[in-house]
Amino acid sequence: MKILSMAGRALLAGFCMFISFIVNAQTDMDAIMMEKNAFCVGPMYSYSSWKNYWEGTLKRDNENLGTVSTQMIGMMGNYGISRKLNALFSVPYVKTKASAGTLHGMDGLQDLSLFLKWRALEKKLGDGKLSLFGIAGASFPLSDYVADFLPLSIGLQTKTGSARVMADYLWGNLFATGSATYVLRSNIDIDRTSYYTTEQHITNEVKMPDAMNYNFRAGFRNHRWIAEAVLNYWNTLGGFDITRNNMPFPSNEMDATTAGVNLKYVLPSLPQLSIVAGGMYTVAGRNMGQATTVYGSFFYVFDLSKKSKSTNQSSKTN
Repeated sequence: MKILSMAGRALLAGFCMFISFIVNAQTDMDAIMMEKNAFCVGPMYSYSSWKNYWEGTLKRDNENLGTVSTQMIGMMGNYGISRKLNALFSVPYVKTKASAGTLHGMDGLQDLSLFLKWRALEKKLGDGKLSLFGIAGASFPLSDYVADFLPLSIGLQTKTGSARVMADYLWGNLFATGSATYVLRSNIDIDRTSYYTTEQHITNEVKMPDAMNYNFRAGFRNHRWIAEAVLNYWNTLGGFDITRNNMPFPSNEMDATTAGVNLKYVLPSLPQLSIVAGGMYTVAGRNMGQATTVYGSFFYVFDLSKKSKSTNQSSKTN
């Protein structure tokens, strides 16, 4: 099981301005599949911080904020419905903080993310193996957190649906994986009856632009190690720039390119247990914090088929 940056979860990374695309433990971005009746689950932690940010295309800092940091503690699971179909979930608890100024941080449960991951094709191609995947996902808020308090909100309160196509090529122990995702986002309600974007709106409903996410990763992969370089690009399909010296707004255009590394190690003495660690850095952005993110987690794989067989045998004996 692996962790991938740019979330906030997410998936989804990219769903919240200045939360720096919180790292989520999601295998919906990689070519790893769980075996039938295997259940992989574990806790995850990430820490992200930024001082400089892009106000539109202008890179700057803000002494009224200082350094903005985000901590995320969550739980993620992946269940093998079959060798070709997996079901995944993640639940993050998020806490934000600013080192300067009077704005207080926020904390709480963010959004539940659910995915179905289907391996549509697996065939030998040249000296390697090509795999094609289709992934469908959805997310929705788990608490009534405030979205209109950026950059310290823990999320955007929008419900999402996503569709991803992914290709993976494995040549010996070397691999390359690429994917493209369309993210559909619902409108949200905020706690004011009017607001200004590029024009005045006399309503509390905010139209949220959809988004695209592109991910590429390549490196080394075998039964014990995964070491990969990761490049991710999030592109909001619409929105507007933060105006000079103003707070960000949920429907801003939020674009970011991040690069980093991801490592996974399976313990030889306990192959059901794996340890994951890595980091990401925002190399370019628009209405985004230039964040540095580090993360770590561990996951344990339970073989539910064995438990089922043992239960059946015990019932027959009795």
